Amino acid sequence: MKFVIAGLNHRTAPVEVRERIAFHESALGGALDSLRQCPGLLEGMILSTCNRVEIAITSDEDTDPDETIEQFLSQSREVQRDWVAPYLYHYAGQEAVRHLFRVASSLDSMVVGEPQILGQMKQAYAAAKERGSISGFLDLVVTRAFSVAKRVRTETDIGQSAVSISYAAVELARDIFGSLKDRKVLLIGAGKMSELAARHLHRAGASDIAVVNRTRARAQEMAQIFNGRVIEHHRLLQSLPEMDIVVTSSGAPHYILHKEEMKRVIEARRNRPVFIIDIGVPRNVEPAVNELDNVFLYDIDDLQRVVNGNMKGRLQMAEEAELIIAEEVERMMSRLKAREIAPTIVSLQEQLEHVRLGEMERMRGKLGKLTPEQEEAVNALTRSIVNKIAHGPISELRKQAAHPDGHHFVSVVRKVFRLGGE
Repeated sequence: MKFVIAGLNHRTAPVEVRERIAFHESALGGALDSLRQCPGLLEGMILSTCNRVEIAITSDEDTDPDETIEQFLSQSREVQRDWVAPYLYHYAGQEAVRHLFRVASSLDSMVVGEPQILGQMKQAYAAAKERGSISGFLDLVVTRAFSVAKRVRTETDIGQSAVSISYAAVELARDIFGSLKDRKVLLIGAGKMSELAARHLHRAGASDIAVVNRTRARAQEMAQIFNGRVIEHHRLLQSLPEMDIVVTSSGAPHYILHKEEMKRVIEARRNRPVFIIDIGVPRNVEPAVNELDNVFLYDIDDLQRVVNGNMKGRLQMAEEAELIIAEEVERMMSRLKAREIAPTIVSLQEQLEHVRLGEMERMRGKLGKLTPEQEEAVNALTRSIVNKIAHGPISELRKQAAHPDGHHFVSVVRKVFRLGGE
């Protein structure tokens, strides 16, 4: 049996290629059915996300699994095989196990440590189980990958720090306020960046979100997303004292919030802190605002520095995670080798026992009638001889289970003793 993973990702293929090769969720079931029909294929799973498409299969020994996957992608995605092949990577055996563990643990992601890939892999596994295209070996390796990913997240802090501008804003807000529950948020401007920041703040517990925008229709549209409210543009300064968090992304060519205005705001708040996230380019808030006590102003460069620092931390955590992966791969390979060798040991024992009983039967006529004691003595003698013959090969089979090339020795033993049709 062969185990192979082939695919493409954000490092090997541009987005226009990934889009063309990706499998839509609604078409995944049919694609799995088609994959199962490939000659020589035993199991198959398809993982398709915005950043990667991977096919994991097991096949019989006479099949070229890389060719099987390339042909499948060519036919199912209606592209020329020569066109897609240069973008593909291929992993087999132990390296395929290592790759699967790294993907599940988010060490192969565009953003190291992001949690989405594990959920996406679990969905791919569930779809394959539902269509009956995964069982046995591949089932064992994929479910182990889930456990490895959990161990990586439990034993390292790889997913704890924010590595996007929006997540960094939430992390800083928590540093200032602790819990964000019931904190009031004001969005000045209704661009995509402020919407994304507001979504993360809302998920973190900020439930009261208001929007100010020169175009009222866009403000209403944004407010509806969060079950929030619209504040008229001319009432911006009046509304500020009630706000805990202010996100600015206005396209104004000048500052819309100044130090003197914010001084009056903080006085009206009785020095309760206010967090201002200025993601406008050019900046919307006068930098001198940061000189005021209890006003915490961060612009997009400040947030990017937080992200960069966190990313360095994640990369350090990734080194720890790689050690866990290496340990888990070694453990998995030993388990798989033992699983592969066990049937050979059983077959060898059964074959030798068959020979022993056959020779016993053939010699009965020459031995004449034996007493029960003599019968037991002959049985004990022949069993002892067989066990001594089997001891060497069986001990070596178990020893070879830990070696990468152990399957060569297994093949020789099967041929020598003519096991399983060899």
